[in-house]
Amino acid sequence: MFNIEKLVRQNIRQMKPYSSARDEFKGTATVFIDANENNIGSLAGNNYNRYPDPHQKKLKSRLAKIKGVEPEQIFLGNGSDEAIDLLLRLVCRPGQDALLQLPPTYGMYEVSANLNEVRIDTVQLTADFQIPVEEVLRQLKPETKIVFICSPNNPTGNSINPESIEAILDAFDGLVVVDEAYIDFAHNPSWTTRLQEFPNLVVMQTLSKAWGMAGLRLGMAFASAEIITYLDKIKPPYNINEATQELALAALEKSEELKFMVEEIVQERELLTHALPRLKSVLKVYPSDANFLLVKVTDANGLYNYLLGNGIVVRNRSSLKGCEGCLRISVGTLEENQQLLQSIEEFR
Repeated sequence: MFNIEKLVRQNIRQMKPYSSARDEFKGTATVFIDANENNIGSLAGNNYNRYPDPHQKKLKSRLAKIKGVEPEQIFLGNGSDEAIDLLLRLVCRPGQDALLQLPPTYGMYEVSANLNEVRIDTVQLTADFQIPVEEVLRQLKPETKIVFICSPNNPTGNSINPESIEAILDAFDGLVVVDEAYIDFAHNPSWTTRLQEFPNLVVMQTLSKAWGMAGLRLGMAFASAEIITYLDKIKPPYNINEATQELALAALEKSEELKFMVEEIVQERELLTHALPRLKSVLKVYPSDANFLLVKVTDANGLYNYLLGNGIVVRNRSSLKGCEGCLRISVGTLEENQQLLQSIEEFR
């Protein structure tokens, strides 16, 4: 039986979180001289002289309606990377506990683990980039506190079979984090719809991909209110700045436009999926539910450098086990994709 109280590190259970000036204030007021701000004003000519809402109430309220969850089930971070880091700090004791990841996958799980002195256990995805569930279950140890599953997966682009994720959720007493940075490009439903079923489930999303706001650095984590309370306890007090909160709210008011942008990206993705295999240098294009394609080519290093010489930057993933000979190519605009195809066709 999953118990977040037992999973959370003892020192975090006992610690008293930082209390900001605005946390201690209740009611209404017209004079704010509690937070050592510059009350004369801001060089930007707006309210940026004031500290932002440390709890992002307006933004969480709007997100809750869009995502179909409660505001208390939302954590907002400075990119998904902050959520990854805080989740590891929450349940993993440095030098004692471990995470389990499923390569090839997103590299920040490993970076954050190394930073926090958390052991990294790995189970390689299968040839079609799916989870070998029985092997994962065998690798889960008492010191394993968290499993990261990226779906749709980066860098492979495919969605992970939901039955595999469900099997791990049912069998594991630690946190199972499903990273859905690319979920808006996929046809399968988000795991946020199943938070009530699995108290150990954490779902991560972002405004960086489908929403086209990578420069804001706004990541989201969805989980039980109990897990979110602990994440809020250990986060920096003002981790989401005022400008990010304002711009995110403005973007969310245009959420109806999201589907048209996603449809255009998916259409371009399908055009590339069919056009790339016709080129001599391309051996295989892997199925994708994301806004990029993993492409196996005859000479990954040579093609990568050739494209770079033509002013086209892709990602060389050929050094990753399971992605040998592969480039990861983001879906661009129609003009950018045509330029890419022409350059690959001219490569010898």
